[in-house]
Amino acid sequence: MTFAAPVPTRTLGPGGPAVPVFSLGSWNTWDRMEFDDAVTLIRRAAEVGAAFFDVAHYNMGPHAENARTDLIFGEAVRASGLSRDDYLLCGKLWLWEYPQSGFAQQLDVSLSRIGVEKADVVVVGDYFGDVDVRRIVRDVAAEIDAGRFDAWGVNNWAIADVTLAIDYAVAEGLTPPTFAQLKYGLVRRTMAEGEHYGDLFRSGRLALQASDVFEGGILAGKLAPARKIGADIGGIRERIVAAFPDVERIASSFAATPTQLGLAYVLSNPATANVLFGVSRVEQLEDNLGALALLDRVGPEALRSAVADLWLDRDVNPDGTLSLPV
Repeated sequence: MTFAAPVPTRTLGPGGPAVPVFSLGSWNTWDRMEFDDAVTLIRRAAEVGAAFFDVAHYNMGPHAENARTDLIFGEAVRASGLSRDDYLLCGKLWLWEYPQSGFAQQLDVSLSRIGVEKADVVVVGDYFGDVDVRRIVRDVAAEIDAGRFDAWGVNNWAIADVTLAIDYAVAEGLTPPTFAQLKYGLVRRTMAEGEHYGDLFRSGRLALQASDVFEGGILAGKLAPARKIGADIGGIRERIVAAFPDVERIASSFAATPTQLGLAYVLSNPATANVLFGVSRVEQLEDNLGALALLDRVGPEALRSAVADLWLDRDVNPDGTLSLPV
């Protein structure tokens, strides 16, 4: 069945923009499909109201990949016929070589590679501790004042630095982060639902953007991904692979696919403003859209009850990055 209704929107945190609940990511996405397929995918995302794209220049730290994904996206979005007002763009500001590589310099490069003058929002990451939070807030504010983007979020930061960023920005009259992009899904829940981040979400001080929902494709049935995927926080990946048959079984009980189950679960959390995923074929996007009907048909409570035993990272520190002592 072809999806007809527009993808709903939620607010990306206090003072943040209204965004579709689905957005398409760029890491290992636009550079692993045929160009015409990328154009078709972008057009279809716009048709269903999900024209929100996460696009980064991967050139620092472990992401020093010389990737062309951002260049390809820029070419494809122009070929799709969309104007800049027809879609939302989320960029990345990297901390790996910051402040030697400042945010203004990074944006000069990343925006020019896409072929646009500004993003709508940015995510500041990858986080690895020992950062000057106050300087980051000031430097982000300078780029907002320069019209380079309007709102920002953080990526897997330790909670003490997140709260410092919010409190310092408010005290100084600057723009605080409005959302946190976290690894979150059927099996990884501790950061998003536990104490610390969960308290910020429940109080409305931040919104949640879920990423890595499918664990690099494992929870979509690709049990041995050949491509580079996200970090295995807590060392639970073997258990995730072993849990996939249960994911399939539960999804089947709802007449759904595993990907629809995973997305519906994430959206069942009222703190979730947006889910970021990578698809390389329009058929995958169509399948993901079915998660909206699944959630509406089953309801949040029944869905969450059915997948309660899939939570595998209970022993991971809800602060963000390190496993709790065994």
